[in-house]
Amino acid sequence: MSTSPLKGIKVVDLTEVQSGPSCTQMLAWLGADVIKVERPGVGDATRKELQYDPKLPSYYFLQLNSDKKSITLDLKSPGGKEILTKLIKGADMFIENFHPGAADKLGFSWEAVHAINPKCIYGTIKGFPLSSRFKDLKAYEPIAQVTGAAATTTGWYEGPNNFPTQSGAALGDSNTGMHLLIGLLAALQLRNQTGEGTYVYQSMHNACLNLCRIKTRDQLTLDKIGYLTQYPQYPNGKFGDTVPRAGNIEGGGVLGWTYKCKNWETDDNDYVYVILQRGEKDFEKACKALGFEDWLTNPDFATADARDRHKQQVWARIQEFCITKSKYEVTEILGPAGVPCGPVITTKELMTDQSLYDGNTLVKINQGGGTGEFVTVGCPFTISGYTPTYGPCPELGGDTDKILRDLGYTDEQIAEFAKSGATTNSAEG
Repeated sequence: MSTSPLKGIKVVDLTEVQSGPSCTQMLAWLGADVIKVERPGVGDATRKELQYDPKLPSYYFLQLNSDKKSITLDLKSPGGKEILTKLIKGADMFIENFHPGAADKLGFSWEAVHAINPKCIYGTIKGFPLSSRFKDLKAYEPIAQVTGAAATTTGWYEGPNNFPTQSGAALGDSNTGMHLLIGLLAALQLRNQTGEGTYVYQSMHNACLNLCRIKTRDQLTLDKIGYLTQYPQYPNGKFGDTVPRAGNIEGGGVLGWTYKCKNWETDDNDYVYVILQRGEKDFEKACKALGFEDWLTNPDFATADARDRHKQQVWARIQEFCITKSKYEVTEILGPAGVPCGPVITTKELMTDQSLYDGNTLVKINQGGGTGEFVTVGCPFTISGYTPTYGPCPELGGDTDKILRDLGYTDEQIAEFAKSGATTNSAEG
């Protein structure tokens, strides 16, 4: 009989926006009891950020806070500090992503939390590693990308749009949350061995840099020989002393590119990505599928190194092949021949593909009320015998009274906390 991987684990969640909540939501989906601590009358900033209806929580909030409980606490008040301290005493994890120094100022630094509960694992997200000269800066998604080597290597390599570009993927936010998740799960295993909680520090910078590993590989090569054979600038362009932007190359040494398909003029996303592998047999199969058998005996294309030197001609001819077909037709022709390829898929196409509602890839959550059902990205990995339960997101402070009762507070004490402002503000009453 299967059970939740993190059943019985209690998490005190002081995270906001995206990086922290993406981590704590995954903990909740894995079965942990996650209590989200929010400011009275305000809550997580994303509750009211990018709303489609001012009376309803935004999809931004909903997609990051499923299956959590919400308690509202004024952590500057004596009552709020008392309650949080009591929560920590029974917690397995305490997680925050405040700006540098904020948790310390509130009285809940790693040292303070460890003194309250030595078994509690402390997880924190900050912008930069403690060794960085930028360690005291507030960081947002773009800041992590521009300082973590992502932006300088992303984008077009020539023309008016040749400037550092951030990725559409949340390399600094959700990616950081998943990196912290790895650290927390490792810390949980370590606690099983030692009986003591540890401090897990995850910077957005390092999470972003970790996904830019191959760019550091390219920098090492560039420093050694002065050029990069897989880049569009080779062999005729000039290389500086840093890894350049490279458009849509695959990046790993094989020849990959994004090609226009027949409806590209009316459909901004009628494109396909096609890769020519370096292996002789793989290349032969690709040539036969493309109808380019003459390449097999042409010295300009017959070897991988030759194709690197003539990549512009390679790209141009494959473009001629693709332009007469849709992105799906190209995939149907080349895919069975073992050619790595794939249509460029939009968010709309993804979210209307019913095959992806498999319990992990995309999931539907019934929030109830005015929101009703919404779609979100589920747990990205699968565990045999276990499927997460994707429940609704909490109302702001909706679990406050129950959580306080579970902590042993009486109704009279709960009312006094509300009256003093520890759990509500004047607008809430």
